[in-house]
Amino acid sequence: MTDNSRPLRLGFPVKVMGKQGMKTQDTRRWQKNPHLKCSLEYLDKVLDYLHAEKLDMYRLSSDIAPYATHPDMPQFHNMVAESDAELRTFGAKAKAYDIRLSFHPSQYVLLNAPNPELTKKSIWDLASQAEMLDRMELDDEAVMITHVGGVYDDHEASRARWIEGWEQCPEHVRRRLVLENDDIRFSAADALWIHERTGVRLVFDYQHFWCLNPERLDMRETLERFLATWPAGVRPKMHFSSPRTELREVKQKITPKQRAAAKAGTGKAKKGELLKAPVKATARIKTVLRPPIWTGHADFTNPFEFATFMRMADGLFFDVMMEGKSKDLSLLRLRPDLLRFAPDVAARFGITADDADALAADEARLEKGVAAEDEPDVDEGLAIAAE
Repeated sequence: MTDNSRPLRLGFPVKVMGKQGMKTQDTRRWQKNPHLKCSLEYLDKVLDYLHAEKLDMYRLSSDIAPYATHPDMPQFHNMVAESDAELRTFGAKAKAYDIRLSFHPSQYVLLNAPNPELTKKSIWDLASQAEMLDRMELDDEAVMITHVGGVYDDHEASRARWIEGWEQCPEHVRRRLVLENDDIRFSAADALWIHERTGVRLVFDYQHFWCLNPERLDMRETLERFLATWPAGVRPKMHFSSPRTELREVKQKITPKQRAAAKAGTGKAKKGELLKAPVKATARIKTVLRPPIWTGHADFTNPFEFATFMRMADGLFFDVMMEGKSKDLSLLRLRPDLLRFAPDVAARFGITADDADALAADEARLEKGVAAEDEPDVDEGLAIAAE
């Protein structure tokens, strides 16, 4: 448990980009007999990296136990129990380093699915991840974060059906499960409605709140209500990300008819279409530039936006999972930015002038060149598998 004298934490999800070649899970196909024990060996090195960089919150991949709940591969079903000693050792190291861990199951884990078999499978997935956190012997700050799910053409019925799924979950799942407001289907008001009927803890997502708030709730008041769903002595957490602002690059196939027209010199671009580069007559793909979608996560966090939010939330205590697409690199950039532009906010995270030289070294490393994550984050406003 965390008292309010401890500085707030900053964290990032899954992939480590600040150190080359650092794996975070066993990605071998089933034929190679992948195992949770292998993932934990990789993650042991990740903990060392986090500790060295003073990064004290981390989201584990929901796939660190490969095929552990695959219905057609029973040979993997005992993987978590087989890794009991390794999980306990890993959890002890995380606690020694004071690193807060969590899971965020994929968009395919749905407690409100109309198909009861999908709900049953989702509960199995959640139970497996909760079991891993239990075997790590982590306290109630180690949580699994989920969304309400799909609308399925009936918003109210789908929202109510989540409660039915919650009631089917075993106790060790309900003890760790946390519900998040999303950006295109279920708002903060929906999450509060469910909390009032279940007691489930809530995670506030800043970007999602801006994208979906038809009830026009006040941000500070809503944040306070979300934080109040956590019991005393258990530090709440929230999510923060800045939206992408650059033009999106969309790849489109060029049809044989369009290619023939281009070769004949009669091809024309669509009205209003903006291309990244002129299309050659022999090309099979063209890159079309489109405006940003505000649900998409930016590579890095806008420090002015984050500082403004934190000043609005003055006096409140919570850890922050930063969901920038550049993962840990976004934190290596944000910390010196906060010290430079908003030292009052930096101090809340334990960042002071004494850290300036180390943070400057982080910035210098970033200037050598980095690459953002191409794959969408599980929390990035994309369509949920089942509508």
